[in-house]
Amino acid sequence: MARVHVVIPDEDRDQFVEQARREGLTLSAWLREAARERFARNRRAWRSTAGRGFKTRADLEALWRECDAMEGPGREPDWEEHLKVLDEEMGRGSSGT
Repeated sequence: MARVHVVIPDEDRDQFVEQARREGLTLSAWLREAARERFARNRRAWRSTAGRGFKTRADLEALWRECDAMEGPGREPDWEEHLKVLDEEMGRGSSGT
């Protein structure tokens, strides 16, 4: 089983832990379930648009607008930001989680 290090604000963590406990789950199990639900929801949305096929550039652009409108974390970090986070995490070693 893989381990994933997730950085979230303390307030969010506290809320997630409380909700997980109310549902009788660990934080880890609750996050996995939430991720699976989101994946399934987005997969259904993708299938509903992908089944149309693309005949024109406008069809493709319409799909990208729909994808942009889906709920998400906001701005995607650029590559340099990803590399910085990776370098910092590698320097810290195992998170112990």
